[in-house]
Amino acid sequence: MTALFARKTLLPTGWADDVRMVIDGGRVVAIETGAMRQSDDDDITCVIPGLCNAHSHAFQRALAGHTEQRSPAGRDNFWSWRERMYELAGRVDAAALTAIARQAYCEMLAAGFTSVAEFHYLHRDPTTGEDSEAMFEAVATAARDSGIRLTYVPVHYERAGFEDPEPTARQASFAMSADEFLAHFERVAARCSDTINVGVGAHSLRAVSKASLERIAGLAGGEIPMHIHIAEQQREVDQCYSSYGRRPVRWLLENFDVASNWSLVHATHMDDDETTALARSGAVAVLCPSTEANLGDGLFPLHDYVSRGGRIAIGSDSHISINPFEELRWLEYGQRLVSHSRNVVSLRNSHVGSELFARALEGGAYASGQAAVGIEEGAPADLVVLSDDDPMLAGHGDESRLDALVFSGYPLPIERVMVGGHWCVVEGSHVRRDHAREEFAATLEALGRAS
Repeated sequence: MTALFARKTLLPTGWADDVRMVIDGGRVVAIETGAMRQSDDDDITCVIPGLCNAHSHAFQRALAGHTEQRSPAGRDNFWSWRERMYELAGRVDAAALTAIARQAYCEMLAAGFTSVAEFHYLHRDPTTGEDSEAMFEAVATAARDSGIRLTYVPVHYERAGFEDPEPTARQASFAMSADEFLAHFERVAARCSDTINVGVGAHSLRAVSKASLERIAGLAGGEIPMHIHIAEQQREVDQCYSSYGRRPVRWLLENFDVASNWSLVHATHMDDDETTALARSGAVAVLCPSTEANLGDGLFPLHDYVSRGGRIAIGSDSHISINPFEELRWLEYGQRLVSHSRNVVSLRNSHVGSELFARALEGGAYASGQAAVGIEEGAPADLVVLSDDDPMLAGHGDESRLDALVFSGYPLPIERVMVGGHWCVVEGSHVRRDHAREEFAATLEALGRAS
């Protein structure tokens, strides 16, 4: 049992002073506000709940910075980037994935993410070609080593496109039948733990048939987190309309019972009717602004969506940047750029940083299948301790503290991070930072030699 005494704590009801938290079994079992410090309490300063990184392709951390050179043809886009990503996927075995994911997860924790939804379709080790659980174990090992809370989302991928029923040669290394995929889900679901739970996913409408998607959605029911990429690129929208006679989000909503356990990743290209219908469904739109900008995807209709009651979560996706506050900053900045105005996403709270943080916290809980939202009795002890004497926070009080965190840039004033009652970050650094960095560097050097 551990007791923490914090000068400031962000609770579901707002900021509170002099908060004493008792942690037992990895959960917050008691909270007292306006408390007196006791002799054995661990003194901390300013505490906020950790956020969920609701969309991660951990292996793509090895690709960051390696796709920024213009091709000879000068026609670089998402689809040309995808070929580079597939090439990397074909070389990442289980050992490499462990090292890459460990580094990504350590970076997430140091930046204030305490959980991650790993959207995972590398189900075969490319060195063996076997349908074993080696790649799942790589991700699970990385999560355990780093201490992050993991929602493992095995993702089905079976075809190259709406009119292409077979995968391409590069996709074949991770494509599988629906029967194989569902058997994989059952095996990994039986191996979950307190800090690893399981969701289920379909890569996209183009990569999974309607029949297979029905089986996956049936497995998810209304309880298991269900994730899918959708409407990320205009080309995908056009192809879906050509094949199904509907835009992707419209087709999905008409054919499936999309509800609060569903996470639609990107959903960039929606018309006004789709935006309204998705908001009313209760599903979560998982937005990844740094990756969406890097790939040239476009801008999600955020203001219209949230004004109609839509839920959002954030993800760092390809990990060209791992910083939840940067993702939130660019969510708002994108809207400012297209609307030529400021403080756009301030519908519930006049302070934009506070509203963005609250929305991402709530949506991340839905996306990862967590029942609790924030710091409350019975919730996991997943906490981020801010250094309140950091210059970023100087002069800020309860109303504007989160505004400063979202909009004041770098470096982040994160002092400590706890997940499940264990300190993973101390004095601003992950406790296994050096080991993770060494293994990551050695892995990338080996991948470079093999390319």
